[in-house]
Amino acid sequence: MQDLILSIESSCDDSSIALTQISDKKLIFHQKISQEKEHSSYGGVVPELASRLHAEALPLILEKTKPYLKQVKAVAVTTEPGLNITLLEGLMMAKTLAFSLEVPLIAINHLKGHLYSLFLEKEAIFPLGVLLVSGGHTMLIEARSFEEIKIVARSIDDSFGESFDKVAKMLGLGYPGGPIVESYAKRGEASSFSFPVPLNSKTKFAFSFSGLKNAIRLEIEKFREDGGFEDKERLEIFRANLSASFQKVACEHLLKKCKIFFENDQKSKDSWEHFAVVGGASANLFLRENLQKMCESYTKTLLLAPLEFCSDNAAMIGRVGIESYLKGEFSSPFNIKTKPKVSDFNANFSEDI
Repeated sequence: MQDLILSIESSCDDSSIALTQISDKKLIFHQKISQEKEHSSYGGVVPELASRLHAEALPLILEKTKPYLKQVKAVAVTTEPGLNITLLEGLMMAKTLAFSLEVPLIAINHLKGHLYSLFLEKEAIFPLGVLLVSGGHTMLIEARSFEEIKIVARSIDDSFGESFDKVAKMLGLGYPGGPIVESYAKRGEASSFSFPVPLNSKTKFAFSFSGLKNAIRLEIEKFREDGGFEDKERLEIFRANLSASFQKVACEHLLKKCKIFFENDQKSKDSWEHFAVVGGASANLFLRENLQKMCESYTKTLLLAPLEFCSDNAAMIGRVGIESYLKGEFSSPFNIKTKPKVSDFNANFSEDI
């Protein structure tokens, strides 16, 4: 019988539990129940609703892990960042399991989980540069080891994924906005609108999407005042062209900052050979294709998480949990707390912005 890590993820609107073998990192069990349908009518995640849905879904998934519980040697759970009210659902279950099974509890930062989504069922590769893009975060990370991970740039306002959600909402396309806007963009002409690339002429090494979002809003208002929303055929063309133009500029913004990151790395004595893009928004194929071209031009190898594990999931939490377990990094069930915002990545991340 193999020793296992049981992992729980409930940072936002995905209820997920996984079982991972400690010895070879093999994923034995993984299930995720998404709440997208329940939140779609609101145009975004409603925290109180998400919490109630976690309370219903997590026990249903846990029931399927009963045959393996005697093999569990530790329980890993997401404690930051995320919605405090939903994080608590996973944490309460994790505390109860750790107590009843008499095993250690491991607190996991789910952004570190996104990094380790690259290494499911395999050994980690370091050093590497990382672009993390999700619904709540946009940042460039330099990862030297499990312990040495540094944020070198982040968004000063909206995130990349959040901007897609907001554009979709303004266009009346529903939630989640990322895949919907990307789908429309494939049918549109990216040169239809000329939007400025955010922070294009500034030296600040950071991301910003609020200005681009506002430019999109003005175009939509202009189109609405012109009666465009009353003509279905005209509206569909507008949605496609606007989505394509927005996606192009949003990705160009990311790529320009990544280029700075690459050029700074080339000056380093300890440069990295691998670059990765992780997080829910890393599933965007337009972004992946352009990052692949950039990596090739700088002779870097692009690492990608499987599409099914790009968004929040317990498998990536379990993968980090294995590393913490082997290093003996456990948390006291009496002192462990949830944190809605990213702080120090469980004392393993530092910021240099």
